[in-house]
Amino acid sequence: MAGISPRWKSADAATAPQRTHWTRRMSDHIAYALLIYTTLQIFVTVHALKGEGGSILPYFALVFLVGMVIPACRSLERRWERLEDSQIADEALAAPFRRDAILVWVAAIGMPFLFTAIITGLSALG
Repeated sequence: MAGISPRWKSADAATAPQRTHWTRRMSDHIAYALLIYTTLQIFVTVHALKGEGGSILPYFALVFLVGMVIPACRSLERRWERLEDSQIADEALAAPFRRDAILVWVAAIGMPFLFTAIITGLSALG
């Protein structure tokens, strides 16, 4: 197939040994983590931002907070996309992969609660 990188296709997928593909796995982690992050932002942070009035500020804050993490996620994903063909299934990358995946999930789950705590703290001061 023209235009598809050789590392994405297998000559005989049925007989090829199952090998870990770090690039695809990291992309999956980042995609799912962004979904969880955005969902938590909607239900946790926006709820904390909503006041008595009908302000549009919580929705702008949501767009800002989600937009803020996308470049960081893309940067991490690019690190894994730069692997050489010989490294794509190298089991020596298991520890760095696990470290980066944990970082992605801690940030995706923790940041909405951190932002909410900051917002709540600032509103208590003012």
